Amino acid sequence: MSSPHRFPTPVEVKGRAACMCMLGRSCTSVAPGHAMHLIQARLIAATPLEWSDAIVTSVAGEVIVLHTLDGTRIDVWSASPIEGLEPGAPVALHARHHALAVGRTRANIAVL
Repeated sequence: MSSPHRFPTPVEVKGRAACMCMLGRSCTSVAPGHAMHLIQARLIAATPLEWSDAIVTSVAGEVIVLHTLDGTRIDVWSASPIEGLEPGAPVALHARHHALAVGRTRANIAVL
């Protein structure tokens, strides 16, 4: 008689990525608006037709107001400042993968 196989139970994962943005350190969270994950960067590079052109109309702290070329207003949030972001700057928005391109800089953003 053989004994039934006993598989180990999965161990609960207790570690979480912590947001260090508020403390002025590098952020380890990859939630929208925080650090960009490698997979997110690859997804935005692999879907170039999903970018939408927009113009920055205001930057108030962590909230950035964009207007697409058809006039749609989009508010986005970023935990850390994005280099080169100022009113009047042309940007590209990848809404599905929550990314903003300012020149050659790519930032993870949260669409509000």
